[in-house]
Amino acid sequence: MTMGAVSEKGRIWRLVAHHVWQRALKWVHGGPLFRWRPPSSVPARLLIAPQDLKTADATNAGDIYGGRFLFAGHLVETHGRSPFEVYGQHLDWQRALHSFEWLRDLRAAESRVANQNARALVDDWIRQCGSWHPVAWETAVVTRRVTMWLAHSPFILDEGELDFYRRFMRSLAKQVRYLRKTINETRDGVERLQTAIAIASACISMSGQGRFARQSIRRLDQELNRQILSDGGHISRNPRAVIDILADLLPVRQAFVAQGQELPDAMLKSVDRMMPILRFFRHADGNLAHFNGMGSTPTDLVATILAYDDARGAAPVNVPYTGYQRLTGGTSVAIVDTGKPPALLVSEDAHAGCLSFEFSSNRHRIVVNCGVSSRSNEIWRKVSRSTAAHSTATIEDTSSCRFLSDTSFGNWLGTPILSGPANVPVSREDGGAGTRVTASHDGYVQTFGVLHERDLRLSDDGSVLDGIDTFLRKGPVDPAHRFAIRFHLHPSIRANTVRSGTAALLVCSDGEAWEFDAPGVEITVEESIYLSDVYGHRRTSQIVLSGALQEIPSIAWQFRRTATAKLSRRGTTEFDELLLPLEE
Repeated sequence: MTMGAVSEKGRIWRLVAHHVWQRALKWVHGGPLFRWRPPSSVPARLLIAPQDLKTADATNAGDIYGGRFLFAGHLVETHGRSPFEVYGQHLDWQRALHSFEWLRDLRAAESRVANQNARALVDDWIRQCGSWHPVAWETAVVTRRVTMWLAHSPFILDEGELDFYRRFMRSLAKQVRYLRKTINETRDGVERLQTAIAIASACISMSGQGRFARQSIRRLDQELNRQILSDGGHISRNPRAVIDILADLLPVRQAFVAQGQELPDAMLKSVDRMMPILRFFRHADGNLAHFNGMGSTPTDLVATILAYDDARGAAPVNVPYTGYQRLTGGTSVAIVDTGKPPALLVSEDAHAGCLSFEFSSNRHRIVVNCGVSSRSNEIWRKVSRSTAAHSTATIEDTSSCRFLSDTSFGNWLGTPILSGPANVPVSREDGGAGTRVTASHDGYVQTFGVLHERDLRLSDDGSVLDGIDTFLRKGPVDPAHRFAIRFHLHPSIRANTVRSGTAALLVCSDGEAWEFDAPGVEITVEESIYLSDVYGHRRTSQIVLSGALQEIPSIAWQFRRTATAKLSRRGTTEFDELLLPLEE
């Protein structure tokens, strides 16, 4: 047995022990004893309602009133029954129902009927699930529900009777106490940090929380200091984590200010660090790069969050603690993953995409990673996390990381990363001619005896992106082993091979064109899939360079702009001209 296999087994058994211990503690702190014990004190009133930054859809209010609940891609019609009496539905649907995120849609309807419907549903939940429900009392679901009840409490309580107000406050106090008791057993990472934010939000919003407020602020400071890295990234290396954290943290910060409370130091510093990294991952079209669990971008939410950024500075180009590099030239941007996998307990959504990159020009995303599927499907999830779903090199279609799902423990413990690149050295050169980033990873050394090195250079005017992928031998290499270098293209890009398969022509929707070539290597354009479109999965293309490791140890390739957007006499692009009659 190799040292790597021994190390993996050790990680698995440590994870098993941790999981068993956490389950036991959660049973003690949030089990039957907790349910039987009523809250020792119930706040008399709410002092403030933190803002909900997410965009609402008022059209959903009519469906909810009519008993049609469309959550997480699943439609359930209750036919006059309470939705909390419907059993056997998809877990994602149940979590969405019990999280009460849909309250914002009812509030957006701005009608008395929607107000009464919201109050009736909240009261129904208190009666049906207020003591216990296996899904409703999952910590992550309780966190979202507490956050929503606080944010929309003026809407829920408006015109409500005194008895309902007391039931509401009693239930809210019980849920906040549950979060305080079980936060240490909450899944590490974003989920635990959001729980700490929800507790702090409740303590600043409810009266009589003096001692609890001080404790919650200390715990929030602790989690922020531990999870938010020096360059503003999250320890999970997931760009989406920054969005989710800021969406919850900014309203709490505003509540502190409105209440005349001194802002915790960690909260101030964390927000100041996270705002720039949000710009770091952002392409010119407003979408964030697809790395380590980032799916489709909620562009409206990102725009709302960035409106809170007082500095409004330029995006950083190097975030070494989070492990990414950004190359800019003219109107072109390349974002590269140059980091190791995150720690075991926060790698549940991490991908095997080391040295993958995304490339955009103007508002066109050209090279992308496949992203994350919005469908709750383990097969697609496994596909999206593989190295082959990223714009980088694979060997024998094997991922550079190994996931726990590949073992018999996967169904029980989740799918964190067990092993992957341990050393990812990076060098960067910024000069008058452009920017160069060189990085390598050892994720294939143990299995294939090869170190993958990638050298990227973006010209100063952004018209040329040069790359060299090199496979450095670090041990015996099987002559039969083959590599494949993939460049997944955005669905809006049309790609065709030209010059007898020695190059590929990429055309954007407005006529901007790029040519890709790789001397000495056959270029093929194959089918691919883009998983992170807001409308679902979309068919797209990928450029693939392949060969034998021993025969072609180094491959040079280049993207070169050959045509800019074609402007009409009206100052618009040809693509815009097609849309004008529709707009008029």
